[in-house]
Amino acid sequence: MAISDEFREHLKAGQIVEAMNLALGQAIELEITTWVATEQTDAGGKPEAGHSLRTRLNIVDGEVENEVGTQFLGNGPYRELREFHAAQVQGGQQIIQQNIESLQQVFTILVTTLSQQPQSQPSSTALPPSPPDEEL
Repeated sequence: MAISDEFREHLKAGQIVEAMNLALGQAIELEITTWVATEQTDAGGKPEAGHSLRTRLNIVDGEVENEVGTQFLGNGPYRELREFHAAQVQGGQQIIQQNIESLQQVFTILVTTLSQQPQSQPSSTALPPSPPDEEL
């Protein structure tokens, strides 16, 4: 199930906290992969070793992780795709920023909605009267 579908399912089920946790978890990290499919690409769609560029951005930890396949280095046949990948990474940073702004809006709406709902009073449950003491 796609993350967006899972998010919607949580919302439909009234599981707001779970939906927000899912959204927040997805908003802080982005992985961008550029790879060249070859005749040797396996049926599962995985790139052949050395035929991919991968960048993982995590804004909470401040981590940027890059993986560069050998076919993209030096005079490798895919070296011109490095600029394309770099542009995708730059766009990814903008996507993360937009995700954070969207989450801020959702949190604002959520807080406003929750503050407008009447506070529920704890119910006082009266215990049934005790049966009278029986004399033996």
